[in-house]
Amino acid sequence: MQIENCDFPDNLLYDLENNVWIRLDTAVVRVGITSVHAALAGKLNKIDFKPEGTELRKGQSVATVESTRYFGVVRTPVSGRLVAVNSKLLGEPKLANDSPYTEGWFVEIEGNPNGTEVTGLVGSKGSEDRIRAQIRELRVRCFAAYPDYEMWEIGVECAAVLVRLNELLEHCNLNAVVHVVSDDPTADIEMERWADQTGQKLLETRNERNFMHFIVKKVR
Repeated sequence: MQIENCDFPDNLLYDLENNVWIRLDTAVVRVGITSVHAALAGKLNKIDFKPEGTELRKGQSVATVESTRYFGVVRTPVSGRLVAVNSKLLGEPKLANDSPYTEGWFVEIEGNPNGTEVTGLVGSKGSEDRIRAQIRELRVRCFAAYPDYEMWEIGVECAAVLVRLNELLEHCNLNAVVHVVSDDPTADIEMERWADQTGQKLLETRNERNFMHFIVKKVR
């Protein structure tokens, strides 16, 4: 399910106060952060985990996350023993931004969550209004991929924007993501043409009021 362009898969339970999710398929509970948490944090550059084997109570920290503008904790919504951490995040913390519900999961906790703990969690269905209100209150903006770079090109013709975009991409690593904002009324047409000509990937196009937002991925 998408709510205000932020993903909330239907097969998970959510602790909306702490912006984390859990999957209860087996006795081992997988925990991660929501798309809202990932957007609020910004591009993550460091994640540290509690040691495997740690006994946890509901609400305790399982990890800390850092970006250039944010430091925060990831809290478990259930009690149990921490049995696994996603070691991929140590070398690629941005996975938690790009794929918070799949590759970017955080920890696995073994235990039998009690009824009170699970009752306090919610599914995405039936919680749309609450989630939407939170997103709007926090002014969260979710995209198809979290940007590595931002280009705010207001009052600039799209032709000039594309020149600057090409220059930026020349110096970016493969798979880098750029968020481009333009108020040129022809920007959507020009960006589509540019993507076809260059072979770069236009992941998302969004119109918000008088601005066009584009998410571009360098694929070549």
